[in-house]
Amino acid sequence: MTTAQLDGKVALVTGGSRGIGEAVAVRLAAEGADVAITYRGEEARADEVVARIKALGRRARAVRADGADAAAVRASVDGTVEYFGRLDILVNNAGQGVLGPIEEIAEEDVDRVLAVNVRAPFLAAQAAARHMTDGGRVISIGSCMAERVAFPGGTLYATSKAALTGLTKTLARELGPRGITANLVHPGPIDTDMNPADGESAPMQAQLTSLGAYGQPSDIAATVAHLAGDGGRYITGASIAVDGGFAV
Repeated sequence: MTTAQLDGKVALVTGGSRGIGEAVAVRLAAEGADVAITYRGEEARADEVVARIKALGRRARAVRADGADAAAVRASVDGTVEYFGRLDILVNNAGQGVLGPIEEIAEEDVDRVLAVNVRAPFLAAQAAARHMTDGGRVISIGSCMAERVAFPGGTLYATSKAALTGLTKTLARELGPRGITANLVHPGPIDTDMNPADGESAPMQAQLTSLGAYGQPSDIAATVAHLAGDGGRYITGASIAVDGGFAV
């Protein structure tokens, strides 16, 4: 019998109730991990993801946690360790997007986007570092807009996602001596309910890629699974584009 590469591991995927987060959570479970997910509002969808993970024979847990709530972010990490007994893989996926001309971005939007997209990954990584041992993985989900801003209106979002590069590189340096890796995945246009491939701006976004098409959440999940498994053993501090050639 073949052992799955993540057998015995425990993962926490923030924002794991839909889209990229859902695909990542289910893929990690398929690779053998027990998985906790966080969600902000849609409990029914989170329960569906938990059911999918359990159907794969893995343990699963969903926790309501708003990424803008610092205490909730820390509690989601510590609670995962308390429930499963360990934490091996942290996937910082939860994100907030506010687009529009810079003159029209409200201060409260700046605060929330930076809290969810920057502060929450920092705090989650900080909490996870207290529990992780050799072989631990911190994987953050960025954006192709951190590398190339091909259209106006994304100043706040791009700023927040670009910050993850600094977080990832310094985590890699600091945690590397302990055998823990840190990497960043930059998705391009991905077909989710937040950015559907049949949406109003989809033709423009697809045209900006070299492949001329949207990707699927499974494309991101495959890269995360590689980084989380044995294939990611010697990869750290890297920013990996899974963007159909958006940033070239």
